[in-house]
Amino acid sequence: MLLKASPALSLLSSGGGVLFPPSRNPSNLLFSSSACRGSRFSVQAAKGTSTKSLTGVVFEPFEEVKKEMDLVPSTPLVSLARHKFADDSESAINDQINVEYNVSYIYHALYAYFDRDNVGLKGFAKFFKDSSLEERGHAEKFMEYQNKRGGRVKLQSILMPFSEFDHEEKGDALYAMELALSLEKLTNEKLLKLQSVGVKNNDVQLVDFVESEFLGEQVEAIKKISEYVAQLRRIGKGHGVWHFDQMLLNEI
Repeated sequence: MLLKASPALSLLSSGGGVLFPPSRNPSNLLFSSSACRGSRFSVQAAKGTSTKSLTGVVFEPFEEVKKEMDLVPSTPLVSLARHKFADDSESAINDQINVEYNVSYIYHALYAYFDRDNVGLKGFAKFFKDSSLEERGHAEKFMEYQNKRGGRVKLQSILMPFSEFDHEEKGDALYAMELALSLEKLTNEKLLKLQSVGVKNNDVQLVDFVESEFLGEQVEAIKKISEYVAQLRRIGKGHGVWHFDQMLLNEI
């Protein structure tokens, strides 16, 4: 460590005298008079002075990393990236992947229904196709996160959805939108359960992932579809359904 004083400090050593007398013990020399040249002098750390005495902080990486080295697996079939990731967190993520795929499958069935020539509601077909792709994207995002944390993605069975969505009292448009609202609320419940698993395991990274990537978006989706349900209930099964369909078709 080398500290250089400003020229102003040279006034303290005027008269030719030595500002700091030499130490009798060269190993403890803090201020070197031989380093004084003209209007400058140098300050040097004494030999043998430890980092701890200077900074108050000691980091011994090679000692502290020994514990972490024991956590690095040597077998090729075990993830190298896995760290502080509980088994039930891994299982809960796989369950959420299945939820997202099942919801996507139902939305895809709704898209196919409204796209029929004898139904002909292209706006509803577009809405549910986009919703299906969105839920599939959520599933893939969870799969990527699972791999990132060193877990194993295990895809589960997907239930076959209904193919007919007409309802004698409500009509197909209102019935389908109420079904969508129920699915979004169910997905929100599953996401909250996944978040609670992260909290239980003190997995702040999983909690942050769920909260930042999904929960806010889920609240927005529930609000939006709730408004659609309220509007369709006012419209009934008459001509207003076609106008609502055109609104969905022209939405960006």
